[in-house]
Amino acid sequence: MRLLTRPIERVSVLTIDGRVMVGSLVSCDGSMNLVLKDAIERIVRPREDDLPSEEVPLGLYIIRGDSVAVCGKVDEELDKGVEWSKVRGEILGTTKHL
Repeated sequence: MRLLTRPIERVSVLTIDGRVMVGSLVSCDGSMNLVLKDAIERIVRPREDDLPSEEVPLGLYIIRGDSVAVCGKVDEELDKGVEWSKVRGEILGTTKHL
């Protein structure tokens, strides 16, 4: 695993089990293992759920490469304009390895 030498902007990671984590990328390796600093998990609830969507703080967080489906840079300006507690959406299914 290599430590990144320059500050990396925030990334969003979608895992194969449908979870979404956002944080500053600190380190990564050839197996796609990721280390996120100041990570949060975004839990988006369906419309019929009475609970609001939420962001759960995770702190320093390691994501195993075999569970990463997608990793991409976060548009900071767009992200700041979203009130995540009011976002609703369908539950993502899991990704199967065949």
